[in-house]
Parts: sequence; C-alpha cells; structure tokens
Amino acid sequence: MKLAVIGGGSTYTPELVAGLARERERLNLSELVLHDIDPERREVVGGLAGRMLAAAGYDGELVVTDELERALDGASFVLIQLRVGGQAARLTDETIPLACGCIGQETTGAGGLGKALRTLPVVLEIAERASELAADDAWIVDFTNPVGIVVRGLLDAGHRAVGLCNVAIGVQRYAARMLDVEPERVLVDQVGLNHLTWVRGLHVDGDDVLPDLLAERVEELAESVDLPPSLLERLGVIPSYYLRYFYLHDWVLEEQRSAKPRAAEVAEIERELLELYRDPALTTKPALLERRGGAYYSEAATQLVAALATGSGDVQVVDVRNAGTLAGLADDDAVEVPARIGADGPAPLPQPPLAPELLGLVQHVAAYERLAARAAVTGERELVYKALLAHPLVGQAPQAERLTEELLAAGREHLPQFESQEAVR
Repeated sequence: MKLAVIGGGSTYTPELVAGLARERERLNLSELVLHDIDPERREVVGGLAGRMLAAAGYDGELVVTDELERALDGASFVLIQLRVGGQAARLTDETIPLACGCIGQETTGAGGLGKALRTLPVVLEIAERASELAADDAWIVDFTNPVGIVVRGLLDAGHRAVGLCNVAIGVQRYAARMLDVEPERVLVDQVGLNHLTWVRGLHVDGDDVLPDLLAERVEELAESVDLPPSLLERLGVIPSYYLRYFYLHDWVLEEQRSAKPRAAEVAEIERELLELYRDPALTTKPALLERRGGAYYSEAATQLVAALATGSGDVQVVDVRNAGTLAGLADDDAVEVPARIGADGPAPLPQPPLAPELLGLVQHVAAYERLAARAAVTGERELVYKALLAHPLVGQAPQAERLTEELLAAGREHLPQFESQEAVR
C-alpha cells in the first residue's frame, strides 16, 4: 500500500510516522510519501521521519518530495494536513476577531471562517488531482481544520473522503485512565459537528458508565474540558473543550484579550521542534511535541487507515455525511458521529435525537458551515457576510460587515477567488 501525506513537513508528522511505523505490517505499507512545498520543512521533517522508520525496522520506501503528482500517483490513501498561510495566517485568524469584540480561534467563529476560505479551495485542487492520479479506490482522509467545512466541501465535490479529529480518542484515553481499563474497551458515543460535539455515552464492554462518572467524578470530567461541573451535571453529557467558546463566551473573550495568542505560542514551539528535529541522533518524537497539541493524533489516524484498508468493522468517531443520522439536520450536512468502518467506508451508527438545548446550537453552526463552504468555493463576499451573521460567535451585523472586509484583506494573498468581487457595502 502507498500512503501519501500532503503537508508532510508539518511538525505533527513525526507523531503520524510513529503510528504508521507501529502499524506498518497491518497496513502492508510499502511506500510512504511526505509531500510539502516548504524546502526547509521537507528536509528537516523528512530527515527525522527517515531515521524513525529505520529505527523501527521499516523496509519500505520513504519519498520526500514537493511534486504533488509523484506523491499522489497510485496512492491508496491521501492524508491531508495543511495550514495555508502558516502560523502567520493563524495569528490573523485569532487577532482580527478579537479586535472586533469576537472570540479569536482558528477553527471556529470568524477565525475558523478565515481559515476555511483559504483552505478549502487548496484541498479541493489536491483532491481533484488525486481523483486523476491516485488508486481507483483511494480514500482522502482529512485532518485539516476546520474539518467539518473541509469534509463538506470534499463530499459536495464527489470525492471519497472522511474527516478525523483527535477529540474523541482523547476522551477515550482519558476515560480509560479514569476507569483503569484498556482503551479498546471504551466506546465513545460522541455526536454533533466537528469541534461542536457532546459525549452522550461512554460504553465499557457494552455498559454505559457515563451516568455513574457524572455522579461520582464530575469535577475531574469538567476540569478535562475546562467547563463548570454544574454544566455537565445539568446537561448530562461531556461537552467538547471547544464548547467553552460558546458556554463561557464572555469569560473566554476577556481571557483572550489579556493572553498571548495561541498562534504565537505555537510558532515558538514549532521553531524549537524543528531545531530538535535537525539532531541526527534523534530517532523518536520529542516530548516537546505534546505541547504542540494533537494528542493521540497518530493513533486516531492509523486506526482509521487500518480499518478502511482491512474492512475491520471497528467503530470510530469520524466526520461524514449526515444522511439522516441526526434528526433536525440536512442529509448533506457533515456530522461527527460514531461509525462502523468497513472496506466500503464509514457507516454511521443510528443515533437518538439530540436534546433541544444541543440541537439548537448544532443547527445554528451547521447553517454557518453551509454558507462558509459555498463562500470558499464561489468567492462571493456576500456569503462571507452571511456566514458570519449566522455564526453564534459573531451574529451581529456591524461585526459581520467589518470582519468580512478585514478577513478578506488579511488573507488576500491566499484568496484569489475573491479578487473580482465587490466589497460588501
């Protein structure tokens, strides 16, 4: 099997390589291609990847290239992990909304929209080339944020794609430690949209232990997602960490105004990581990588690829078409739900309806994602404005109008689809 990683110069890549090395026999991995357009990252990250694979006894081929055609040709899996514009663009995603009195975050709200507008057209171009060059039954596995919007765009364009986030596997591993059981025994019933999910059940050997955990250890659960224990008790679920931007909006906004932007912190960590990666004696991922985020990224990625490759039937939380899974959402919305992974792809497990207090927020953000995906593809400024107006973290006309202009101006270099559009009045 040939696997291509687009954005292979990411500092996350050693995490992924570690997982692929562990699962290389089950995956029957014969060729791994790391593609990146940045020559320095190709050299540094590719060098470490080679040393890691050699230390693990990998006897297949490793290719490090900037040629997209070479990467995609014959690939069975195309993993996409891009950051269009790099950390500099992320910084604008986080700071422009703050200046407008809105939450500054790179995957949700106005910042998430800025990233989506830059990212989706690039991913779609790669996917189109993959449809021409990759294996006939190839899968596109997207880790690129905002995953929900990117996956929606890929599916709208007819590609064989699935999205993946590390939130669910993080909950699984945390719960397994709490319960002192093997992670494989814990099934996480996490539902919603990407970065807008709630855990409605934690099943150990088929029994739902979430009610007991909420009754006995709610303080620990709440601390893990940085939300008040009373909120978890009253909702009867574990919200994703990202729900703090909604449930604690004003508090988080004040916190962000006085804190160093996360983008600046990550940029510093990346510089340190790349320096560590240069060490010719380094053959394992360094501990500093844990501060970069993306915990259990390699496990989630390799589990999904292995399940798709072998048709194992494992149940994993992925981003797919709704197709009637969650009542109250359109069939073509991209939802994040448990699915049984077979050779033909993920089949979402049946889900009971969302409680009204959850469904209302999901419908709100799903409408935003629909508008955001259309805006990214068409380059219509008015759709950017409407997407911002629809998002509950913006939702006001003056802010939506100002953010439309400022996000498009800041991202101009990466937004050619908007060049011919008139400014919002």
